[in-house]
Amino acid sequence: MSFITVAAATLPSVPLDFAGNRDRILESIKLAKDKGAKLRTGPELEVPGYGCLDHHLEGDTFLHSWEVLAEIISDPVCKDMLIDIGMGVRHRNVRYNCRIVCTYKKVYLIRPKKSLAMDGLYREARHFSAWVKDRQTEKYYLEDIIRKVTGQHTVPIGDAVISTLDTAVGYETCEELFTPLNPSSYMGLNGVEIFLNSSASHAELRKLRTRLDLISNSTRKLGGVYVYANATGVDGEARMMFDGSSMILANGKVLEQGSQFSLKDVEVITATIDIEEVRSFRASISRNVQAAAQPEFERIECDFRLSRPADELFISTHLKISTEIEIKILDPMEEIYLSTAVYLWQYLVRTNSAGFFLALSGGLDSSTTALLVFGMSKLVIESISAGEQKTLADLRRVTGDVNFFPRKPHDIVSRLLHTCYMGTKNSSVETRSRAKKLSETLGAYHSDISIDEAIHAHELIIEKTLEFKPKYSVEGGSPSENLAKQNIQARNRMIVAYELAQLSTTARNLPRAGAALLVLGSGNVDEILRGYYTKYDASSADLAPIGSISKSDIRRFQRWARDKWDLPILTDFIDATPTAELLPLSAGVQDDEADSEMGFTYDELSVFGILRKVDRLGPWSAYLRLLGQWKNRPGYGPREIADKVMRFFRFYAINRHKATIITPSIHLSAYNPDDNRHDLRPFLYVVNWPWQFKKIMAHVEELEKKIEKQEK
Repeated sequence: MSFITVAAATLPSVPLDFAGNRDRILESIKLAKDKGAKLRTGPELEVPGYGCLDHHLEGDTFLHSWEVLAEIISDPVCKDMLIDIGMGVRHRNVRYNCRIVCTYKKVYLIRPKKSLAMDGLYREARHFSAWVKDRQTEKYYLEDIIRKVTGQHTVPIGDAVISTLDTAVGYETCEELFTPLNPSSYMGLNGVEIFLNSSASHAELRKLRTRLDLISNSTRKLGGVYVYANATGVDGEARMMFDGSSMILANGKVLEQGSQFSLKDVEVITATIDIEEVRSFRASISRNVQAAAQPEFERIECDFRLSRPADELFISTHLKISTEIEIKILDPMEEIYLSTAVYLWQYLVRTNSAGFFLALSGGLDSSTTALLVFGMSKLVIESISAGEQKTLADLRRVTGDVNFFPRKPHDIVSRLLHTCYMGTKNSSVETRSRAKKLSETLGAYHSDISIDEAIHAHELIIEKTLEFKPKYSVEGGSPSENLAKQNIQARNRMIVAYELAQLSTTARNLPRAGAALLVLGSGNVDEILRGYYTKYDASSADLAPIGSISKSDIRRFQRWARDKWDLPILTDFIDATPTAELLPLSAGVQDDEADSEMGFTYDELSVFGILRKVDRLGPWSAYLRLLGQWKNRPGYGPREIADKVMRFFRFYAINRHKATIITPSIHLSAYNPDDNRHDLRPFLYVVNWPWQFKKIMAHVEELEKKIEKQEK
């Protein structure tokens, strides 16, 4: 029997933090070694940080990465360990995303990534090239700083595997797993028994199961040990969240799983496997016929033994053979809670800001944003209670109180969150009351102000300039006048929010007086998609925790938080009519979902978002899809469906320019319309889509004739 202990490290990907990344990598190697592992892998590009973006084009990034690697392999903690480290490498003036296979004072192999991620959030081919020479290696001439450590002049670079004295190890980096012809299939048929996958896979609601299925299905049909290490935390652009959840599997069974969304700086999971289980699993004759036909991979000889004998395992006090576990798949509402908690905390800590400022309107979206700060505080309390000293040190640094030790989330909220109800003459007593009660319940510092004077001053300037006084529609004004009067209110809220955020700590004489608060936006993904917000209004902020979450999920989350966190006050927000309160009270309740306002329900906007982005359908194809999808929907014939489709795409085209300036939010929705990263579409359209809409209406008329004829 040959027992091998493998380790996967989950680390934050912090761009250009070479010292911090080095220390975290070394700590992960130490933890892996302490747990008995002899083989360790970590996240993709863990040395420079995955999210360096165009810094990957700079020579300094490669130079500093080699400097960090030299320090890592010079550390005695690397003795008796086979280590897999991620960084960029320039070879013959071509940049590659690589894994460096090494040990103490020795480099065995540079393994470049063969398939680059180029969809959704990813632009890897802008910074790197894929290695296209299957089963081939070349000589890489090592930098002087590495030569001085290892005494080596060259090392192989390319598509090869490591052959130790007792097994074979192969490498598959992130995107390669998702390709139809993934490398581990060929390596496995060629005798590789352990696969290391270093990843920077982003979080998305309800996505983890897909990732697990890919890994488990790969090893279930192939056999083998699969060690998957993912990054954690926000990237440098604050638009992508890595969710961790590193895993170790053997023959399709999950043996170990790391945390999904965590404040831990370093987390290492290990599993001990009898490699004979892999060999026994692969005893199938049909598999062996294909294996015998496989072309050879170059094997890099490694005078190293990963396994330990059974008697050593027997007498060990901390090693045991790993058995199958039930993987933990978070409820989507838990994903919202934990992902936004990590996002808010890391954004706060990295910017060294003094807290958050939120315009709290008394509606569902802004109340959810406040609730997420409360959730962040809960996670910080849990982290401190678990003994994470760095979390406590960071909390004391951002609050400016070196003796601060919170006992409950409210203690943190009271230090870090300033909420403000910015009322006007159009505001209702109900929303004002709800905002105040929620703020008190969560423990925030709350202000209740009127901004009517500022609005009136701005309107007076316009009136004098144009010699024209606009009116609301209910007062006889035109649609453009009505819109202008609403927009001036929304934009004033943004101006007031930023000034209050800048002066709050000083006016309140807090320990960090003079430090600004981060302004939180509270726009949701459906309203952003539809363009149902004012450009440069209260939706413009420093960060938007719910900017990629659907209104439906926001409402579900509030129900979940109400029950899980015992916050009955949330019922008032869940049941409230969504309204911007920008029209006079004499106009009645302004229902955002009414046809006169948004023109769609929030559920309908989610449907259109998926059709447009995820399914990649234009107006014509979306219309055809909905004919089948909504055929039994009461009151929806072909004309009504066509009207909805044309209305959506017209509003989308008209308002697309707003997406170029939307506040950054973590990507949690597959139809996130963020023009800056995820949704690269034009923002200048012929907004009435003449060809497409004409084709739709011709089909409607033809279909209506068929229906009429059938009914006769």
